[in-house]
Amino acid sequence: MIEIQIDGKKVEVQEGSMVMDAASKLGTYIPHFCYHKKLSIAANCRMCLVEVEKAPKPLPACATPVTNGMVVHTHSDKAVKAQKGVMEFLLINHPLDCPICDQGGECQLQDLAVGYGSSSSRYAEEKRVVAPKDAGPLISMKEMTRCIHCTRCVRFGQEVAGVMEFGMLGRGEHSEITSFVGKTVDSELSGNMIDLCPVGALTSKPFRYSARTWELSRRKSVSPHDGLGSNLIVQVKSGTVMRVLPLENEDVNECWLSDRDRFAYEGLHSAERLTRPMLKQDGKWIETDWQTALEYVAHGLRNIRHEHGADAIAAIAAPNSTLEELSLLQKVVRGLGSDNVDFRLRQSDFTLTGTVTPWLGMSVAEFGQLRRAFVIGSNLRKDHPLLAARLRQSAKRGGAISVLHATDDDLLMPVANKIIAAPSAWLAELGGVIAAVAAAKGVAAPAGFEGIEPSPQARQTAASLLSGEPRAVLLGNAVAHHPQASQLHAAAQWIAEASGASFGYLTEAANTVGGHIAGALPRNGGNALQFFTQPRKAYLVLHAEPELDCHDPQLARSALDQAEMVVVMSAYKHGMDHADVLLPVAPWSETSGTYVNCEGRAQSFNGSAKPAGDTRPAWKVLRVLGNLLDLQGFDYETSESVRDEVLGAVSAEVNLASRLNNIAALSPQRGVAGGQSLERVGLVPIYSTDSIVRRAPSLQLTNDARTPQAIISAVLAQQLGVANGSQLRVKQGQGSAVLTVSVDERLPASVVRVAAGHPSTSALGSMFGAISVEKV
Repeated sequence: MIEIQIDGKKVEVQEGSMVMDAASKLGTYIPHFCYHKKLSIAANCRMCLVEVEKAPKPLPACATPVTNGMVVHTHSDKAVKAQKGVMEFLLINHPLDCPICDQGGECQLQDLAVGYGSSSSRYAEEKRVVAPKDAGPLISMKEMTRCIHCTRCVRFGQEVAGVMEFGMLGRGEHSEITSFVGKTVDSELSGNMIDLCPVGALTSKPFRYSARTWELSRRKSVSPHDGLGSNLIVQVKSGTVMRVLPLENEDVNECWLSDRDRFAYEGLHSAERLTRPMLKQDGKWIETDWQTALEYVAHGLRNIRHEHGADAIAAIAAPNSTLEELSLLQKVVRGLGSDNVDFRLRQSDFTLTGTVTPWLGMSVAEFGQLRRAFVIGSNLRKDHPLLAARLRQSAKRGGAISVLHATDDDLLMPVANKIIAAPSAWLAELGGVIAAVAAAKGVAAPAGFEGIEPSPQARQTAASLLSGEPRAVLLGNAVAHHPQASQLHAAAQWIAEASGASFGYLTEAANTVGGHIAGALPRNGGNALQFFTQPRKAYLVLHAEPELDCHDPQLARSALDQAEMVVVMSAYKHGMDHADVLLPVAPWSETSGTYVNCEGRAQSFNGSAKPAGDTRPAWKVLRVLGNLLDLQGFDYETSESVRDEVLGAVSAEVNLASRLNNIAALSPQRGVAGGQSLERVGLVPIYSTDSIVRRAPSLQLTNDARTPQAIISAVLAQQLGVANGSQLRVKQGQGSAVLTVSVDERLPASVVRVAAGHPSTSALGSMFGAISVEKV
């Protein structure tokens, strides 16, 4: 440690630290633009000039290393004169358009100009003008004349997002930040560049010109989309959500936010919002009041139980329903005498039910420190953008990442080893890694794995995993959805235990872990898929769109069409062809609740905006339904009382890792390499994951949200005689879809990649399994 003195105060800092770090430790503010604690040092704005004794001129605090005994003055005459000189230069070409600038009120340049700027400018020449750019539907670059070339956006792309989408052209006053010619900014983390911009050069396109920052009230909240549970600041005007920003939490999302978390709020204002309860009478939909609608539901459920037995009633919920909603949903269903409740809608193998409650297996902070990781069945970037960013930092520090997947997508990070194979071959590929780990560790392979000759990739993957620590074996969304999920789990678990690695799941949705804790799954061995293969007479559907959110949309639609009563509890009008009742329940922004993230952290939040129309929080609707059905234990006054009953805790944030378990008592089974028949890989695109995201207009204009294509290998394209842009009819079960062909040389020959969760592919069958294609 080195001791230095800043403005008369002594402070000890690590050797190699900069003066800026020492000042931050003391709480001393030094004005700056280009410096950011999460980015590399550029030292190109010069606003942080300070006086260092014995130095001949002021030095930039962000790029001056500390030395023992150094004496620094941040507000001396010499330092302030230098800072004011820099401010004068910055304002020479800056447009005086604060009254119409979207950044007004939260602009660093505006704030610092008050303290360090002059009341008038000595510059009388014409100011420079920079042509506006088009960076896509999320970032506005209309006012690039305001740019002060701090290069934060450039460095963020290179260092955090992993892709350099902005760069600087020109020299001197002709310098300008731009994207590559004709390219939009397509990173799933691009919105962070808006936060980083210290002036109004990069602004939010969806938010632009919609409100002033001082008109907005702020609410803390939690993201309802992926398993990380990013902390949010939801900004509201007149009861309407206008903008979402990151709330810094170093243990969860640091100071970043994925674009899905940031811009999905637009879906809350969709024209499809359901704001009044509706009943179907003689094939026509009529609006009604809550009392009538709920009495109709209670009467219908009683009748079906009386005529067909309680087992004829089933409930399914989206995995981004809150802990409270899932708890009361299962309580209503079990109160009726049924055990048919589930939230694992995209799952198809339920062998591990009751033994495994999947979670990350470590804290998010520990995840970011991994030196070796073997990731199975995950498109990290799109499934878990901010977890991928943490792993990217680990890889940049020398960590080695190995991947087993069906698609060779660019993860924008160094990948040490890749095994790209058809989903049916994953088990066999893991068998090779098991054999390689057993040989390297000098232990016996599991029974049945004798004589396996590992492939070179399997040997390299095993060697990489064993070559450093901390290490982890991680299962992604595609494994959870895979028809052999339990066998893949057993094989991966053996690899983790034999190699001394942590073992965990990159969980799918905001409350996947919470669903297990709330007990919203059958205890009798049933499951969501079974509710559709053996159709029930009544279905309660909470927040889910079965034709988009289920493993097999064909099965789900067929079962719902046959049912006598379907009750849809949703924020949106959907399923109107098979539903009998639509109940408008609040999305996450209009209700209080709790999400449990992938590390087992329970995070509670309050509603941020007033409910639209006659919308009611789903936990209140379920509580009243329980009362109308004369069930016991439905006398809750607040959502907190429901939460406390489930968690047995009264704090808003509690870690539940002790209740979670990834270890199954299941022996690994030897896999057989797949045959030659074509099989589908039905991955869910990043902006098709849930009902809110699917209705966010700006996200649906991005490249990631374009209409799904039939992505096939070069070998299959040659056999079919098709090329990029051709039309292909894809058939699965009773359904088919005509899709545009995209040829991917890296795809295994027997794989057809067709996205799930999208209306254009909802006529098809299961996410994994046999598929046929023919040229149109």
